[in-house]
Amino acid sequence: MNRLAIFVVLMHVIAAGSSFAADGGGSNSFSPYVDGAGNIKVPTDYRTDWDFLGTWSIASKDEGEGAAEFHGVYTQPGTIEVYRKTGKFPDGAVLVKELLQTNTASLTTGKVSWGTGIKGWFVMVKDAEGRFPGHRLWGDGWGWALFNADDPTTTVTKDYKTDCIPCHLPAKQNDWVYIYGYPPLR
Repeated sequence: MNRLAIFVVLMHVIAAGSSFAADGGGSNSFSPYVDGAGNIKVPTDYRTDWDFLGTWSIASKDEGEGAAEFHGVYTQPGTIEVYRKTGKFPDGAVLVKELLQTNTASLTTGKVSWGTGIKGWFVMVKDAEGRFPGHRLWGDGWGWALFNADDPTTTVTKDYKTDCIPCHLPAKQNDWVYIYGYPPLR
């Protein structure tokens, strides 16, 4: 096989594996992190193979105690480029918000908090076509799922309208995503 033929085959393999590829297939083919019934799973490779969007620090309720949690947000390669060109998340784009426990200590630079163990994950999957009408985890253009660290295979989200939308309401005008917290999107 010549180099051009190998390149063409590789490009087809890459495109077939891309969650952004237009495949015209069934409801589970638009994202490898969603099955045919609309169940969402936590990607396992997000820390090593995905792009980092930014970190949120959740302040402790006890003043002067440092951060109570860190939320680090990741997305697949290609999402940032599409978003910067179009101002929209591509169909099938996945956002993983990793929820981290924290430690806080006084160091030479001052009081510092850092992430430690994983508490859980919040996963959003862009669904521009409304593939799962009536599904309690899908609507308003996204699939929504929260997972606890002790069981990353089972979502604790029962209904996105009551479990997710209230926290995302201030970001409704930005497709339910707090865009200003993600410098790579600007």
